[in-house]
Amino acid sequence: MKGEEIKSTLMEYNLQSWSKQKSINPISVEKAEGIYFWDYDGNRYSDMSSQLVNMNLGFGNPAISQAIKNQVDQYCFVGPSYGAASRAILAKKIIGLMPDNMGKVFFTNAGAESNENAVKIARMFTGKHKIFSRYRSYHGSSFGAGNLTGEPRRYTLEPGVPGFVKFFDPYVYREGIEFESEESASSYYLKKLEEQIQYEGPDSVAAIVMETITGSNGILIPPKGYMPGVRALCDKYGILMICDEVMTGWCRTGKMFAFEHFDVKPDIVTFAKGVTCGYVPLGGVVVSKDIAAYFDDNLLSCGLTYSGHPLSCAAGVACVNYYEEADILSNVNKVGQVLGEVLEKMKQNHKSVGDVRYIGLFSAVELVKDKETKEPLVPYGRDPKGIMGKITGLLKERKFMTYTHENMVLVAPPLIITEEQLREELKKLDEVLTIVDQELLTYA
Repeated sequence: MKGEEIKSTLMEYNLQSWSKQKSINPISVEKAEGIYFWDYDGNRYSDMSSQLVNMNLGFGNPAISQAIKNQVDQYCFVGPSYGAASRAILAKKIIGLMPDNMGKVFFTNAGAESNENAVKIARMFTGKHKIFSRYRSYHGSSFGAGNLTGEPRRYTLEPGVPGFVKFFDPYVYREGIEFESEESASSYYLKKLEEQIQYEGPDSVAAIVMETITGSNGILIPPKGYMPGVRALCDKYGILMICDEVMTGWCRTGKMFAFEHFDVKPDIVTFAKGVTCGYVPLGGVVVSKDIAAYFDDNLLSCGLTYSGHPLSCAAGVACVNYYEEADILSNVNKVGQVLGEVLEKMKQNHKSVGDVRYIGLFSAVELVKDKETKEPLVPYGRDPKGIMGKITGLLKERKFMTYTHENMVLVAPPLIITEEQLREELKKLDEVLTIVDQELLTYA
């Protein structure tokens, strides 16, 4: 099949996620390597969102491909109750990367499944049923993970499952209060969270679930003191702290896991995406030693046909080895510094850029109609004039491939990107922001 045939066949027979089907126009991909992919007409595109912030090591990594091939030659599948070497090796490696309080891994197929099973484990372990999560969050779109999610993608699941409670993020840029410092902001948000815990009844709250750094909803980095403060509240009220590292894990933020930036030890960590970089689906739930010990004598009522799939785990072992052997963290921190510097210049130079937030190679450009009022370029949960779609289209014309969410443009390239490649691509974003300044602000 060639490009146009692939596209027409997909449009006739395939339902594409998060889309009005008549408006889709998929690029048929012929080949891919590193941070680039090509269509059947020879056009080269730059992957500036690591697809769905999962292809951390880019396309065509030979070590991952070879590991998958080797596992195929041995066997493709045995059930979760059997011993597979790749599963055993990967579990040991993951625990070795975690804080010393962590004990075991339960493997899943994706981030949504990881978060659903984390909630189940928290409820079984604590005997409590309420789960706190934040409004500006995305934890998956399956029924359980979708109820955990706080942003508009949860609406189609409502009325939802009882026991899911939402609280507000520490979103300092949009808060109607001028804080003296990050610490004072943290104090404010923590007091509000504690008040909500008390109103919900601490004895009924099993867990607080957070994306360690909020991802698609704006790269919201917790202010100083916030994460240790949440840890202290969890300890005070006997609540489990669950860090969703599906997007932020595996070197994305300049640490192997984002919670390492904040000197906290979660009780449960969920992961997916970068553990295999999308070469084969895989996710997982890491639990503390105390939780692991509880299930020595109590039934773990969680199960998946493909839990710890040998092919996936083989890819995972290769990925984890590559992160370490290629010193990916050094590149993330070096090139990430350049990303931050360039984004700050964009904030200074463009009247449409209200804020930029970045950590490692994980960043967002927040677009506004007015810098003084901070009015977002499009209203929350709506884009009646298709403004953000137009911006995505302008970037696509320049072969800069990423996605937008609300009034944010995400920039999260593969972690193997060079400084030269990054600067080349950010010039394209700068061009588009100039068009937004000159044309789209009045249209919005």
